[in-house]
Amino acid sequence: MFSEVELLRDVTVDAENLKSNSLVTHPQSVIVTRLLEDLLSEKASKDHGYFLAVTGLKKIGKGKVVEESGDVFFPVVFNCRTFLPYEGEILQGIVHRVFRHGVFLRCGPIKYAYLSARKMPGYRYVGFQKVPGQKYGHDRKPLFVSNEFAKIENGVVVCFMVLAVRWFENWGNIKNEFGMLATLEGDSLGPISLSGSGELDL
Repeated sequence: MFSEVELLRDVTVDAENLKSNSLVTHPQSVIVTRLLEDLLSEKASKDHGYFLAVTGLKKIGKGKVVEESGDVFFPVVFNCRTFLPYEGEILQGIVHRVFRHGVFLRCGPIKYAYLSARKMPGYRYVGFQKVPGQKYGHDRKPLFVSNEFAKIENGVVVCFMVLAVRWFENWGNIKNEFGMLATLEGDSLGPISLSGSGELDL
């Protein structure tokens, strides 16, 4: 779900920027640039979801100097557009990996959406097949196919319902990410045909 939230962040402007006088000549530009860099690095939060865009700057507070480093902290209040998935929500994702037990989808900023084969009623797995007489690269890739011959394979856009959402703050190489479990159990769910990219437009 998309939301517009008001956030407060302490933005640090390092001593190097102070020495170059950029904070004096263009103070707001320096602070906003650093805010955007911080949000890009943070990527997402458990409470608000993924940070997509700063939509408004409400207030930049008075700077406080850190004596040891010479850096300056500015409290900044701003509006931000966010995306936080929730259970029961209907979303679209693009299949990017196919396995015997299910597929992984990408949905906007979410890289880890898993659709289990058990949650694809009426679909069966068709594995990698070597096509006789064809050169390597023309083989049939693994996919799931339904009784009506609808296909779920790499690059296909799938409409699904969110079954569960989990926050990963620090799990192996995954940091500040959401993971989702998906299902096709419901009406009007499954592969769809779109012109252009079917990935969630953010």
